[in-house]
Amino acid sequence: MSKIVVRAGLDVSKDQLEAYVHPGGVRLSVTNDRAGHRQLLAWLAEQGVAIVGAEASGGYERDILERVAESGLVALCLNPLRVRRFAEARGRLAKNDRADAQIIALFMGSCPDERAVIPPDPARERLREHLLVRVQTLDAITALENQLEHLRDRSLRAALRARAAGLRRAVAKLDQRIAELIAATPNLEAMAACLRSVPGVGPVLSSTLLALLPELGRLTRRQIVALAGVAPFDDDSGKRNGPRHITGGRAALRKVLYMAALVAKRRNPAIRDFALRLAGKKPKVIIAACMRKLLTILNAVARDQVMWHNTKIIPSGHP
Repeated sequence: MSKIVVRAGLDVSKDQLEAYVHPGGVRLSVTNDRAGHRQLLAWLAEQGVAIVGAEASGGYERDILERVAESGLVALCLNPLRVRRFAEARGRLAKNDRADAQIIALFMGSCPDERAVIPPDPARERLREHLLVRVQTLDAITALENQLEHLRDRSLRAALRARAAGLRRAVAKLDQRIAELIAATPNLEAMAACLRSVPGVGPVLSSTLLALLPELGRLTRRQIVALAGVAPFDDDSGKRNGPRHITGGRAALRKVLYMAALVAKRRNPAIRDFALRLAGKKPKVIIAACMRKLLTILNAVARDQVMWHNTKIIPSGHP
């Protein structure tokens, strides 16, 4: 007889944690601080919980999930949209903290995630924080540049130009700090060297992959492209065959991968030849296919921990 895996769903807010254990239906409410975390971990041990899941909540879930993982349990950070769709499929339209904790626990039992569970890595987490601040700073620069196009007042234009210049200096400092963080961690430095050996991959894409896609090299090619949001999904019904489209995934990563694929089309022989074979298709279809091809290569490089020499690397998921 198979052993029943006990799961706990956590609904996380800034000040409170609501927990629900399935099977069993036992509940606990604690504060979202160190004292509450200690109480929760002791309670989870008493209940025999093996897996704990919480929705991504803007960062409020990070501390408790890290402590859960440190205690030896499996900690999962779940996609809120998938959990909500699951609740709606069960006919649960009401939304409150106690109900959400129960839905999360039931979701983990009904929709197990087959992807690799990546344990928390403090070095990757620091890198991720710096990278996300870099992305936000670049977005702020773009917003300022868009404002400048419509301003006529010279003093306002000068003020916005000065602000944009300061943000560009901040991006340069972030780039330097990101490079230092990678160099200070041997396994990340080695991985970055392998990734950057692929033509078309620079420091921005390699650091983005290290920070935002820790699953790289641990999943099959189909899983990794779906996770990144570059997998083509069907849109068919009856006799209608709709166009395939990419959706979901990690938007910040996809933006960087798009720019890298444009460069790889010119500088990477494998991607260039691949793009030429797709000649005649729509430009967006070609670039999306190149993004998938590049990510598949990078996944194989990360899996095998080898440098790229334009040799044949068998993509993960192939026999």
